[in-house]
Amino acid sequence: MERNVLNYCRILPKVELHAHLSGSISEKTMIKLIKLKTDKNPDWQLSHADWQFHLKAVKGKSLEDVFLIFQLIQEISDSEEAAYVACKDVISEFAADNVKYLELRTTPRCIPKTGMTRRSYIESVLRAISECHSSDLGIEIRLLLAIDRRTSVKDAMEIVELAVEFMMKSGLVVGLDLSGDPTVNDASDFLPVLIKAKSAGLRLALHLAEVPDKAQETLPLLELPPDRLGHGTFLHKGDQSENMVGLVKKHKVPIEICVTSNLITSTVSKVEDLHFQYWYDRKHPVIICTDDKGVFSCSLSEEFALIAEAFKLSEQQLYDLSYDAIDYIFAGDDIKNKLQNEWKVFHSRHSPEFGDECLQSAPDAKSE
Repeated sequence: MERNVLNYCRILPKVELHAHLSGSISEKTMIKLIKLKTDKNPDWQLSHADWQFHLKAVKGKSLEDVFLIFQLIQEISDSEEAAYVACKDVISEFAADNVKYLELRTTPRCIPKTGMTRRSYIESVLRAISECHSSDLGIEIRLLLAIDRRTSVKDAMEIVELAVEFMMKSGLVVGLDLSGDPTVNDASDFLPVLIKAKSAGLRLALHLAEVPDKAQETLPLLELPPDRLGHGTFLHKGDQSENMVGLVKKHKVPIEICVTSNLITSTVSKVEDLHFQYWYDRKHPVIICTDDKGVFSCSLSEEFALIAEAFKLSEQQLYDLSYDAIDYIFAGDDIKNKLQNEWKVFHSRHSPEFGDECLQSAPDAKSE
């Protein structure tokens, strides 16, 4: 990766719209959560060496292997305090990568053995977000509550009710995410739940067509339509691709593309095989995202740099990708206007017409 491309991506202000809280927990925070859990539960054993083994064992393998690491993360983040610590750390790390607006998504968890309820989990995450807003991190954060497609429709409806309640109460909950292992169950079973959420004013960000041959569940959900699509890697391939592409284009649904995630889970073999070019050539809105920066050891700056190198994008094109993403955030027009002004100030100071001068003072930071 050329230094100048990556340095420009680091100083570029960015919007992150597809970040799972649990998957974004860095190894540094994982170690912190392990200590927190062992301090409270001396009988619980998972040494640092064991954790390192598990972490290395799943990286770079299959989609199925990646979901094993999430089971481990859930085990060490099963209390309100752990959720609070994890959320604050994740936000701080995104801010350090010059992310100016962040939408975190997380599934409200109920853990009877620790006394954590879905409600108390949400309250802990929102407390962390509010405290970060009060600090000098320079980042705006919103929350999407997630429905895991492995859960029941009844539980999913409870999450929607909580999302609506906290949307009205806090203003920080802005949408609903449908995610989880894409090979499990039928996502269209949640159609009534999603319709209720949409009618209540929640925005929808749905994981669809992450793996091949999912047209049967994808088509009815595209008819909603969702406000954004997570991944959508195989929308333009296979059976019913013409119908799926037609609906996405008709409703102008932005597509969240997570580069390293696709590579590690082997849904594409190299960056050049991503669906980015297909949609970008058609001037369809695409948003570069991280998905799970902790599990996949990536940063949003690096994701932008990978796209830039693979598809030969200029600094101006990278800036446009970042700026255009503001249109698709789930916050209100006041936040959009604020961000757009901030981007314009950056552009006036670091316009590509000045060549590499803007990169001389860029930090030579390492990714997490």
